[in-house]
Amino acid sequence: MNGVRAAGSPPTTRSFEESKEYQEAYLLWKAKAGASPETGMKFTTLSGKALDTLYSPSSDGKDVRSTSLQDPVEFIDNIGFPGQFPYTRGIHPNGYRGKIWTMRQFAGFGTPEDTNERFKYLLAHGQTGLSTAFDLPTLMGRDADDPWSEGEVGICGVAISSLKDMETLFAGIPLDKVSTSMTINSPAAMIFAYYLCVAEQQGVPFNKLRGTLQNDILKEYIAQKEFIYPPEPSMRIITDMIEFCTAEVPQWNPVSVSGYHIREAGSTAAQELAFTLADGFCYVEHCVARGMDVDEFAPRLSFFFNSHIDFFEEIAKLRAARRIWARRLKEKYGAKTAKSLSLRFHTQTAGCSLTAQQPENNIVRTAYEALAGVLGGTQSLHTNSMDETLALPSEKAVKIALRTQQILAYEIGVINTVDPLGGSYFIESETDRLEREANVYFDQIDALGGVIAAIEAGFFQREIADAAYRYQIELDKKEKFIVGVNEFVEKDEKIDIPILQISPEVERSQKIKLAEVRANRSQSAVDESIEDIRAAGFGHTNLMPLFIQAARNYVTLGEMVDTLKVPFGEYTESVVF
Repeated sequence: MNGVRAAGSPPTTRSFEESKEYQEAYLLWKAKAGASPETGMKFTTLSGKALDTLYSPSSDGKDVRSTSLQDPVEFIDNIGFPGQFPYTRGIHPNGYRGKIWTMRQFAGFGTPEDTNERFKYLLAHGQTGLSTAFDLPTLMGRDADDPWSEGEVGICGVAISSLKDMETLFAGIPLDKVSTSMTINSPAAMIFAYYLCVAEQQGVPFNKLRGTLQNDILKEYIAQKEFIYPPEPSMRIITDMIEFCTAEVPQWNPVSVSGYHIREAGSTAAQELAFTLADGFCYVEHCVARGMDVDEFAPRLSFFFNSHIDFFEEIAKLRAARRIWARRLKEKYGAKTAKSLSLRFHTQTAGCSLTAQQPENNIVRTAYEALAGVLGGTQSLHTNSMDETLALPSEKAVKIALRTQQILAYEIGVINTVDPLGGSYFIESETDRLEREANVYFDQIDALGGVIAAIEAGFFQREIADAAYRYQIELDKKEKFIVGVNEFVEKDEKIDIPILQISPEVERSQKIKLAEVRANRSQSAVDESIEDIRAAGFGHTNLMPLFIQAARNYVTLGEMVDTLKVPFGEYTESVVF
């Protein structure tokens, strides 16, 4: 193939042969890839042709228009090899040959008993990590018996009001054997305290726990709007968590910086890329200001991106994200270790691309979006279910979504070679474009005084709203198409797929169990924990140990959240036009 060679053979282009930098990088990659463990699968085409681990530049370059593909120094600086700075081609030398991405399916509905049953169903069908959805009251830090929770308990996720609920949620699931993701933000620290207490009860040391908390409060102000406290005290809680996890729960990711919801709110790919990484840099800056060494905490910061329907742009976005993170961490924050410079991320297919019309089409959309995430080098993947625009996913729909990942991993050959689209004129051009556009946004954010100042000025919200409006106009004018919505529409369509419905009995049951918790706990221990949290809110003590002790005393989520409203206050967003 013109412009491409097997990396297992020496470079044939004279300029690459003569480049010391290229030769050193190539030999370093080859040594690391050769020493990396593999899954034991047979890495050949379906026709039986053996495939090399990596493919890189060669030939005379006559048709290569990208400087990075002509010049070996430019190649090393911008594209390089997998597992090497700037990590454009991935963070592992041998990609998915060594470890296939973690397959997660978002699960959570009704009572903790209901979700525990779904967890066990997914694990039994080959899922390799748990991903927990919480209901709206839990996300907003309200108990099941709070008047504001009425009608929402267990509807869009599992209801968790106390340690008792968390005990039930993970009953029979050994926490040292699974990686657990929890999608929660404002009250994430309190929910994590419950999880840690369940681990204690199971006899699992904190240093054996693996998983991720979303815990990205900045994107809540930007896109999802599930905030409680103002930005600065919210950042204090998150910095406390990062500090605590770095010392006590070293395999846990205390923050998953989330572009997913920014994209779901209507942003462009460049906006998702820029705003997500800007949030990540803000967390780094707060931790450094606390006195933490960047190389101590940065390796446990993870990211969460959307894999949308524009196949090639999404691949380029994920490649650009790794490169931008590596460069900024090294050049601005002085990170030195490969783990600090290596951006690790989870990907979820785009919920906003799914349609209520012709819902079976969503299976196809999800498959292409999942493939884009894999070609972009994700470490973890969630595939949406076809019925998610109609209700919480049914078991059948969830199984199809999981099988989609398994077909990707085991049948189509996508894991055989690392970054198979690397070196494509189009992909490299798109990667460069998205990096340039992100850098323009970084400059604008800096000019406004940083992320928090830009949030308070409504900058992010306005940019996303404008992008969403432009796209809607394109749909209305039929300059863009959504199959089954504004083109290829079926008149009088009848939806014939099972719908999961949540019974009102869930709310009644949760209220009864919560009343039992309140009746059987030590009120003096509860009062002491609440006072300790309140006092720490006014001071500078790390809050995490206090949340854990409160969890042990069966202080409810709402009680902990409300206690901190006294020192922190509540946040009201400015109106943006």
